[in-house]
Amino acid sequence: MTTLSNLPSIFVPLVGLVFPALAMTSLFLYVQKNKIF
Repeated sequence: MTTLSNLPSIFVPLVGLVFPALAMTSLFLYVQKNKIF
């Protein structure tokens, strides 16, 4: 039960860090592949 209550405190920063990093990486690869800049 303690693991279940502590899960959001780990999950929220993880999503907040991983999701922008994933979005930036995919955007970077998209730009590299299409040679926009």
